[in-house]
Amino acid sequence: MSDVTKAGEPAQEYFGKEHDMLRKAMRDFIKKEVLPNIEEWEEQGQFPRELYSKAAELGYIGIGFPEDLGGMLGDVFLTIVSCEELMRSGSAGMCASLGSLGIALPPIVAHGTPEQKEKFVNPVLAGERIAALGITEPSGGSDVANLQTTAVRDGDHFVVNGSKTFITSGIRADQLTTAVRTGDAGHKGISFLVIESDTPGYSVSPPLKKMGWWASDTAEIYFDNCRVPAENLIGEENKGFYIIMENFQNERLSLAVMANMTARMALEECIKYSKERQAFGKPLSGFQVTRHKLVDMATLLEASTEFTYRVAAKMNAGVNQVKEVSMAKNFACQVSDKVTFDAVQIFGGYGYMRGHLVERLYRDNRILSIGGGTTEIMREIISNFIM
Repeated sequence: MSDVTKAGEPAQEYFGKEHDMLRKAMRDFIKKEVLPNIEEWEEQGQFPRELYSKAAELGYIGIGFPEDLGGMLGDVFLTIVSCEELMRSGSAGMCASLGSLGIALPPIVAHGTPEQKEKFVNPVLAGERIAALGITEPSGGSDVANLQTTAVRDGDHFVVNGSKTFITSGIRADQLTTAVRTGDAGHKGISFLVIESDTPGYSVSPPLKKMGWWASDTAEIYFDNCRVPAENLIGEENKGFYIIMENFQNERLSLAVMANMTARMALEECIKYSKERQAFGKPLSGFQVTRHKLVDMATLLEASTEFTYRVAAKMNAGVNQVKEVSMAKNFACQVSDKVTFDAVQIFGGYGYMRGHLVERLYRDNRILSIGGGTTEIMREIISNFIM
């Protein structure tokens, strides 16, 4: 069988010695620090805060960030390796929360002042603070241009009112990179502020109870006349929409990688189970219908993984891939939808039981075609390029 189903290792032409070393080290870290505890963390709805500092000490949460800020700068495939190995925990929620800085910090790194980076980036990469991104609102999800949270200038502060929802790491975040309306209606009136959680008027809902991603602490966040220093403005005022669009591209690549890994782990579980499970006097793998289903799953996964890696390689080379990364996200999610569905079917009743990885993969998978821009929004973006 292919490498996809043998050991879960990706095509080697995209990865070198540095990537392989990181992969091995992170896989050992997940086996030692995460896998023995992940079932308990899933039930608790969060993992210990100390995991951030442990990962930071080894440099894992700083991958993809400049070294002078405490990160480990490398190509996009180092980031992909990190995401793939975190997903090996079998908990996309843990992966998403531990990695929430990956969508919260890039706007600050790209557009922040040296003082902002020292205050809001360095401590996060050191594992001392938790960073989250606040864009989605209760009044609208993908319609980012019409967000309603307002920030009105008052001397050397902005007064912020409104709310954000579905915020990954929202319960424990020390700082929220927040999209706010500082100008007129539409995309030209949006700015970014970093709002610290100890700001008076900043409050957090109880943990949101979700279908999947249980280990991710997710919350709604409220702003009631929060006075935020104007020095926390990231980039130019009323130019935040372009930062959001810039940020979305890497998020969509990460979601494609997460979808591919979800499908990969489901397939691996099925191959193992089909050899062990007996039915009518022989293993499931002895039935042609099972073998062919596994072949179809493996073929789709191979195509999706290769497409995602190819898009990543072009992004790494500086080639505009807005259309292609949107395609890759949609395709990877469609593949993961089918593979996780078929995995539960192969497992039968056990696939519906808690304690079996394919059950969690099936639940966790569902958010991937919604987060970072829905399938429908991706299609609208793609249509602008092809029509």
